[in-house]
Amino acid sequence: MIQIPSEIQTDFEILLKEKIPEERYRVHYRKWLRYYWDFCHKYGHCAQKRESLPLFAEKLRQKRQTDMQIRQAGHAVALYYEIVPADKVCHSIPEKQEPPVHVPRVSGKSGNALVPVPFSEKNKETAVPAAKPESWQSAYSSLSGEIKVRHYSPKTFRVYANWLGQFQTFTKSKPPELLSDADMTDFLTHLAVSRHVSASTQNQAFNALLFFFRHVLKREPGEIKSVRAKRRPYIPVVLSREEVDRLIKHLSHPYDLAVKLLYGCGLRLFECLKLRIHCFNFDAGILTVHDGKGQKDRTVPLPRSIMPELLEHLEKVKEIHAQDLAAGYAGTFMPEGMLEKKYKNCAKELIWQWFFPAIELTEIPETKEQRRWHLHERHVQRAIRDAGQKAQLLKRVSAHTLRHSFATHLLQANYDIRTIQELLGHSDVKTTMIYTHTVKSRTIKETKSPLDF
Repeated sequence: MIQIPSEIQTDFEILLKEKIPEERYRVHYRKWLRYYWDFCHKYGHCAQKRESLPLFAEKLRQKRQTDMQIRQAGHAVALYYEIVPADKVCHSIPEKQEPPVHVPRVSGKSGNALVPVPFSEKNKETAVPAAKPESWQSAYSSLSGEIKVRHYSPKTFRVYANWLGQFQTFTKSKPPELLSDADMTDFLTHLAVSRHVSASTQNQAFNALLFFFRHVLKREPGEIKSVRAKRRPYIPVVLSREEVDRLIKHLSHPYDLAVKLLYGCGLRLFECLKLRIHCFNFDAGILTVHDGKGQKDRTVPLPRSIMPELLEHLEKVKEIHAQDLAAGYAGTFMPEGMLEKKYKNCAKELIWQWFFPAIELTEIPETKEQRRWHLHERHVQRAIRDAGQKAQLLKRVSAHTLRHSFATHLLQANYDIRTIQELLGHSDVKTTMIYTHTVKSRTIKETKSPLDF
């Protein structure tokens, strides 16, 4: 990694002690500045120019860093700008120093590490010239626009932008307008042959690049469908009813209640965490899932056995909300759209609060507002994994395992497949049919004529 000049490190450390009181946070700020410097030197950006910060933030987003990490990195770089004049000559890489081939993985978020492409004098002449930053920046902006026009999930954009970043690195930042079908084929072949990715991962990359070619570059790729990998049939992991109880027994509040909803209502993890108070109809015993996968709504019955726990938890949420209002917070995070602009105070209304609120408030760096997010999905996944180990379950347990168990147990209770499809929110009954493989066959093996029944 590129070394930051000692005078800059000294000035930055003085400013950190002044602006960031706690050492446990300062260590992250030092790390982000090192990554920013390495990014600028790798891609030829000026570390002193504020125009480089959005590019750095976009790179972190491609590497699947969280919004909080990106905001923290932006604050660290903003502090760096305070000690370096914008008109100062940009630092360059020393002639005898080569960029290293590895950057340590950023902690706190799973995903790809920030790994620069090796570059040396040997391949300097044959390397494809780097595209102007504006060309690829425009490509990412167009990708974001095309995703939003179709009202796809923000997760879809993050996944597609991540694959586009890897594709850009693979093609050595070849200008987007010069990309060909052969580049796409070579990249997908590289994923399968060199990186040994799974069929689902390869198909995800294929879909991302196909979307990029069709809707951003406005070109229809040629004969590339042969690169699509064939997925093997997958049998879901299912817990027995007794195993579900053992798992819940080793969970603390509020994770135990979240797991009961995951299993009792067949929810996806993000559907459970994004529940708001108005989603619950306690009188009718119905839970409404808004904006599920594919932006679809559906209703599922609330488990009667946990109704007292849900009402008790609701009282705790009300207390948290009252404390937030007393502290003058700006409200909860609202869905994207015009809702908050149309109704100014809706973010502070009780009905819009998360049913599983985060422990701490989140500060918006641009406005310094304090808002509350919901429980982080990684924390719930970790709690489920740890509980599965404590319960000594001999199966791979995740949040989605509980959804599989919900569908399988309904099938065992002789619910018809169409009803289960509606409860799960599947678009195609073929998706639901996979659960027929998780249930023992109860057919009579001996062949008989219907006349003999």
